This record gives sequence, structure tokens and C-alpha cells, in this order.
Amino acid sequence: MTPRLKDVYKKEIIPNLKNKFGYKNSIMGPKIEKIVINMGLGLDGNDSKIIKACENDLSLISGQKPQITKFKKSISNFKTRKGTSSGLKVSLRKDRMFEFLDRLVNIALPRIKDFRGLSSKGFDKNGNYSFGIKEHIIFPEVNFDKVDKTRGLDITVVIKSQDVKHSYELLKQFNFPFIQKENN
Repeated sequence: MTPRLKDVYKKEIIPNLKNKFGYKNSIMGPKIEKIVINMGLGLDGNDSKIIKACENDLSLISGQKPQITKFKKSISNFKTRKGTSSGLKVSLRKDRMFEFLDRLVNIALPRIKDFRGLSSKGFDKNGNYSFGIKEHIIFPEVNFDKVDKTRGLDITVVIKSQDVKHSYELLKQFNFPFIQKENN
């Protein structure tokens, strides 16, 4: 069964973008290639129980087992040792990516306290969009009672597009809650 958002993308979003930007065919339009979710642990990376708990939480959020990232260098000021755990990351593609995007936009982001929208300044020069979430407990899959400490997430939406404007319009079509710019 294909995800709901994938059907919407194929049937509505691609034709809308094709008409708006005048693409000759639908393949020329912007496309989400993957979503990368990163959870940094900092000094808690030395504790195996904390790593296991964070790994369980991130696997519930993403639906996929996360990869443990390691420090590449030892830096004494940051109290890091080469080879110790620094965080967790997951790369979502295809159906899991669309399912996560649907849950993120429609369930998780509206649950953030005092949420006014996402900044449109999170785009890089290639059209990829990155933003951070301060509490990973906004996802309904995470049991709030079992969490010892709330942790932040970095989410990067990797988009294949011609321009930043095209990427912005694609995410807007996916109902990303961007802050509206006021013209004063």
C-alpha cells in the first residue's frame, strides 16, 4: 500500500508545480530524495544505557534502526575521544520517507508548544532544507513517561531541484508550516 502523501505528490503536487514553473515534463520538477534525522548526544554518548534508550526512541520515530555516529577526532575542550559515540542518525528514503513526512507535518509540528511556523531561511544553496526540533517527545510514538531526558533532533530534507524557490514551493505544497513574510 502506497503512503497517502506519495499519492498526493504524484496526482496533485507534480501537476501544480509543472503548471506554475512551466516544466516541459514532470521529471524536471523538484523531488525529495531523502530525509536525514540526526540526534546528537554530546557527553551522554559514553553511557550505553542512554544510547540504547535514544536508539529505541529514534527507531520508533523513524520506523528504521538508527546508525550510531562516532567522533572522528579527539578534542580536549569538548571532552571528546576519537571513536566514542557522538549521536545517532537515520536516512529515510521512498515510502518510509513519505510516511515520516506526513506524520511530521500533520501530527508532530502542530504539537510543539507556542509553534508559529518554520523559518524559510533553512535552505542551503542546493535547495535542501534543514531545521531543528528541541524536543523529540512531540512525536506520538515516543512514550513520554519512559523518556529520561528530552533531546533535540536535526532534520534535513534533501531535495533535488533547480532552484531554492522550487524547493520552497515543493515543501509549501506538502503543507510545511512556513512563517509568512510580512511586507512592510
